[in-house]
Amino acid sequence: MTDQFRSPILLALIGHPIGHSLSPLMHSAALKLLRLAGRYEAWDVSDLKQAVEKLRREGYRGASVTIPFKRDVMAFLDDLDDQARRIGAVNTVILREGRLQGTNTDWEGLLRALRKVTDLFGKRIVVLGAGGTARAALYGLLAEGGVPVVVNRTEKQGRGLAEEFGCPFYPLAEIGDLAGDILINATPVGMVPEIDFSPVPAAALRRFRLVADVIYNPMKTRLLREAEEAGCAVLSGMDMFVEQGAAQFRLWTGLEPPVDRMRQVVKQELERREGKQA
Repeated sequence: MTDQFRSPILLALIGHPIGHSLSPLMHSAALKLLRLAGRYEAWDVSDLKQAVEKLRREGYRGASVTIPFKRDVMAFLDDLDDQARRIGAVNTVILREGRLQGTNTDWEGLLRALRKVTDLFGKRIVVLGAGGTARAALYGLLAEGGVPVVVNRTEKQGRGLAEEFGCPFYPLAEIGDLAGDILINATPVGMVPEIDFSPVPAAALRRFRLVADVIYNPMKTRLLREAEEAGCAVLSGMDMFVEQGAAQFRLWTGLEPPVDRMRQVVKQELERREGKQA
């Protein structure tokens, strides 16, 4: 073991609720496969400031940040890199020389997954939502030369986000009048346990060629099932989830993570959970 890893690598997930998350399973598998001493813990957080202070006080190498703290956590960090500052949301915290730095790998995970199935340059892409994941999506899509459109249920929040990123905005009530190459759901609607819900009416989906969901649990949300029935290609959030996690692991350790194994353990666990529900 190198000097860099003589101390156990302590990592955590900060969010609420976090019972559905497979981040602990995925990152624990990566640590084990690379024979790195350490652990990845799941913290269901009620006091965000206290959780961040624990990271620093107890020498955690870093943390994943999930709903609902991706924006609020920024106030408690020492530094933000350019990507986190531009996106306005943090999903990854890294401890460097006693300082907590915030960054964002959600955009990278999304792009890596989308690139496997389509080219994004010049494509009209409707992004549903106005939270931290939607912000990361807009950042990545614009960097890739896409032409994103923001759609959100709450007009004030959605319009503000669209103006910030220089994109058109439409209220969710008008989704049936929109068309595009790709539709991306960047909201939690349809996630376990609320699996019977979809963020958009099924009739609106036939206006898109590809429908992607950032949700990975379940692997095939109601949105994706209805998109397939409408003749669309679909992309589950599982690949996006694994790729953003792999990017986090690189930042925390400086090592190349076992991405295929991470994907395998996530897929197996999702299939196990869905099998129990069937």
